[in-house]
Amino acid sequence: MKTFTAVVVLGCLLAVEVASQARAPKGRCFCADKGVNMVPPKLIEKVEIIPPSPSCENQEIVVTLKNGTEQKCLNPESKFTQKYIMRALKKRSAFKLD
Repeated sequence: MKTFTAVVVLGCLLAVEVASQARAPKGRCFCADKGVNMVPPKLIEKVEIIPPSPSCENQEIVVTLKNGTEQKCLNPESKFTQKYIMRALKKRSAFKLD
């Protein structure tokens, strides 16, 4: 009887593991499209740069707005985004040098 119970428990654990693997997101990007070309810099609280990965082949740039409830995707190819990221990197490297 103990062996039967152990086999049933092991079978349930295996089923749960297989089911959780099936739900892993494949090919899902956070940004549904290219994103917006510009967001006023004074509204940006946080910037996340998400590099391409096996689950999403696109580089994504997600900004969290200061109201804390809204996130927007920035178009990585827009001039605003490229200038904003370069400015942030320069500011960050200058901060590390001081």
